[in-house]
Amino acid sequence: MTERVRVAVIGGGPAGLTAAAALAPSVAGDVLVLEREVETGGIPRHSDHPGYGLRDLRRFMSGPEYARRLTGSAREAGARLETEAMVTGWAGPRTLEVTSPRGRRLVEADAVVLATGARERPRPARLIAGDRPDGVYTTGQLQNLVHLHHREVGRRAVIVGAELVSWSAVLTLHEAGCRTVLMTSEYDKPEAYTAFRVPGRLAFGVLVRARTRVVAIHGKGRVTSVEIENLDTGQRHRVPCDTVITTGDWIPDHELARAAGLDLDEGTRGPRVDTSLATSVPGVFAAGNLLHPVDTADVAALDGRHVAAAVLGHLAGEPAPGGGVPLVAEAPLRWVAPQLVRPGGPPPSRGKLLLWSDAFRTLPRVTATQDGRVLGRARLPWPAAPGRVFRVPYSLVAGADPAGGPVRLTLA
Repeated sequence: MTERVRVAVIGGGPAGLTAAAALAPSVAGDVLVLEREVETGGIPRHSDHPGYGLRDLRRFMSGPEYARRLTGSAREAGARLETEAMVTGWAGPRTLEVTSPRGRRLVEADAVVLATGARERPRPARLIAGDRPDGVYTTGQLQNLVHLHHREVGRRAVIVGAELVSWSAVLTLHEAGCRTVLMTSEYDKPEAYTAFRVPGRLAFGVLVRARTRVVAIHGKGRVTSVEIENLDTGQRHRVPCDTVITTGDWIPDHELARAAGLDLDEGTRGPRVDTSLATSVPGVFAAGNLLHPVDTADVAALDGRHVAAAVLGHLAGEPAPGGGVPLVAEAPLRWVAPQLVRPGGPPPSRGKLLLWSDAFRTLPRVTATQDGRVLGRARLPWPAAPGRVFRVPYSLVAGADPAGGPVRLTLA
């Protein structure tokens, strides 16, 4: 069985739902959102704390409320939301293989938006040695257990990581009656903003240790302790606990992008896109944290709104853009998104390039050069730091010569 739709959106999180809400009123035909979970909403659905909706909805709400709001907006706009629908592969450039409790089928679309998001690396991917007891979760698994399934966790937790999402884990553990006894960071100082870190430490009494890492987890049946290493001295000691949360260290859910043969970026590991969020395959677009693992949910949602213009242009028969100037992030910058500037193309969402830094800079200076020529330079009032996306004005690269070489972005 083959179903035909005008637009297929893969992923029912903030980016996918917002893209569907923006597209459905303007598209003659079905806009179908395919979501593998039992409900749409993505990660905010089980992040039961405030802080969502600021940039896209101009509101301050909890994650579940935000997820419901985006779901309602997509439905009211006329999009069709199908849950428990897993896209398992491609049967053509824009034909999807879909499996659900209702059976298997093909979905053929005139345009596809990939909005599959990102996930935290679990313990095995971080190569943490030791036993294999229960009680080791990512933040997403923890929040799913506590907020959706109302399961108990332990009483003493160690968190691997000290970025913003790590404090989200602290809130969830607190609600579940579990005390966070230690938070570790391999960096010189914790990655989260001071505005989150200091109140968090005062409110929950969390001990945060920089330049440390968890090198082993111990316990038979259940976690009983972790082994901590000081990265400067090499000294190790054990911390008793019954729960370990691995936070941050994001990787995009890029399996479908790889299966489709899209060009991928070595830094983000997501699809390479231009400023309109078009991928290397005509008619296939991408949005959200699949492209920049990982930014806040409202920024992902704004990506979904931004991609709609390019999708509508494709449906109207506009030719796929060609050429373009690559953007290259140089160390200590790890990646930049989007990665391609096309002559005459639109600016990126919010007029900002998104970058990731592996080093702290309080008042960072970013320079864009092309073939040895300085295109733009700016000292920014907001810091660059590991563990959070660093935003840079697009104006720095807007004057790139379309016939020139790559534009290189450096951080000082």
